[in-house]
Amino acid sequence: MDFETVKPEVFGASLRGMGLNLLVRDVPREVAFLEAVFGMTGHRVSGDFAIMVYGDQLMQLHADGTYGSHPALGLLPESGPRGAGAQIHLFDSDPDEAADKAEAAGGHVLQPPTDKPHGLRETTILCENGYAWVASRPLQDISGGEA
Repeated sequence: MDFETVKPEVFGASLRGMGLNLLVRDVPREVAFLEAVFGMTGHRVSGDFAIMVYGDQLMQLHADGTYGSHPALGLLPESGPRGAGAQIHLFDSDPDEAADKAEAAGGHVLQPPTDKPHGLRETTILCENGYAWVASRPLQDISGGEA
């Protein structure tokens, strides 16, 4: 599917499984952050919308104004973080590289890269919209050797 030319109704009908849609204050700015820090690719980027690709996973960004009549819009804070309590894990992103790029891209490293007891090295980065993005890599590969 060509994400740059697909018709919205065709794209929408193609979605399956679980989806992630984030409301953001500035779509192009969030796209630039996700591309710079996590190597995602943005498609159909406009002031209102973007399709983001991370590996073989898709997610969507929508500007607040696109939810004008949606009941969720009234739940969003006008300022401050939005994603309290949720973490978006990116299991194929190097936490050290992501942390190094975060500040320059407008993010804030909430937790520096840390080896965790559950077998992952992780960093938690807040974007300007307050979503917690967690870049993680296994400490060991599945055969028990170093990753």
